[in-house]
Formats: sequence, structure tokens, C-alpha cells
Amino acid sequence: MSSFRHPVGPESSGVYWRRRALVGGVLLLIVVVVVLIVVGRGSGASSASAPGATASASGSASSSSSSSSSSGGAGSAASAAAAPAASASASAAASGSGSTCSADQITLAAVLDKTVYGPTEDPKIAMSITNTGSDVCHMDLGSAQQVLTISSGDEQYWSSKDCQTNGTNQDVTIKAGQTLTTPSISWDRTRSSTTTCDSSRPAVTGGGASYHLQVAVGDLKSEKSAQFVLN
Repeated sequence: MSSFRHPVGPESSGVYWRRRALVGGVLLLIVVVVVLIVVGRGSGASSASAPGATASASGSASSSSSSSSSSGGAGSAASAAAAPAASASASAAASGSGSTCSADQITLAAVLDKTVYGPTEDPKIAMSITNTGSDVCHMDLGSAQQVLTISSGDEQYWSSKDCQTNGTNQDVTIKAGQTLTTPSISWDRTRSSTTTCDSSRPAVTGGGASYHLQVAVGDLKSEKSAQFVLN
């Protein structure tokens, strides 16, 4: 005990005390690390049920994602229009799908980015679908159902259906008062037909000629067309 309190050796007692303090500090650090490891394992076991809630949320997100991706595309105006409809369906699902939309509660409208186009400008065309009723409802807004046509006078010049392939069906929920707008596409100012899908098409007349865009979903058509001028 005397040698512990009063170290004996060729060096001063202060050197021995510093060495003992260093050894003691290392031992204390090891004890602290061991305690932290034990405590960490204990808290990990107590929270084992937490991933269950995470998995549930992940499943809901996956379901929403698959709904959105199911809209598909046929490379035509109508196929592009299905994407926002799927997104709106996911956001409205919480309020219930309701009954099938009736013709008197759905209003379709042709949408253009301009009313007058210069000689080198291609019209951007789209459609909007509005639930004017007081109840939520659902309807097929897939690319197989959507039709955009361009005419002048009594003559039809272009239709999104002329060269559409692999049209899809998409049941979409629309909340009361909600308006869905399809992505716009460019009309290349050519005349379409089912026989010119793989060949060049003749350009339509410009120089101030007037045209009309009409839209439809299945048997439901827009009451009015949107007029525009090509210079």
C-alpha cells in the first residue's frame, strides 16, 4: 500500500502518477463504450414495431405510383392526356369514387395556348374535364376514350384517333367542382388520315385560315369548339 501511494523507481513520483492516471482513463473509456453499446441494443429492440407503420405508408405510396403509371402512352394526343387524370384520381380517392359520372355533370372544353398563330407556330392543343355536379364521380378518361379533332367549316382535317395505337382505359375519380386538364400537344399543321400514319402528310392552308378544335371523351362531346387562326 505504501508503494502505491509513494511510487518507488528511478523517476520522480509525478511521472508514475501520470502513467497511472492515463491507464485509469483508458479503463474508464472502455467501460463507457461498453455501457453505450448495451443501451443502444436495448433501445433498438424496443422500437422493433416502428417499421410496421413505415411499411404501411410505403405500401400506400406504391399503390398510388402503380395507378399513375398504368395510364401508359400510345404516342398520340389522347395517350398523353391520361397522365394527369391518373394523378387526380389518386388525390381524390380519399373522398370515395362515387357513382359513374353522368353526362349532365361533366363539361368538356377545348384548350388552346393561343387564338392566332404565326406561319412557323404549331398550335398547342388539349382538353379540360370539369365535374360541375355536387357529388364526386368517376369515369373512363383513358387514351382510348379521348378524341381531339380539328376541322374547318364542314371538313375535318385532323384527328388524334387516326393513327392511335394501343389506347388505354383509365377509371378516374373526379371530385365535385374539380377540373382536370390534359397535357397539351403540338399539332404540326398537317392533314391526318388512317392511311398516312407512316408517310408524310400534306400541310393545311395558312394565310389567315380559320380552324376549330373539338374534344370528346367516349360519347360525350364538348358543346363548343375553340376557334383559332393560322397565318
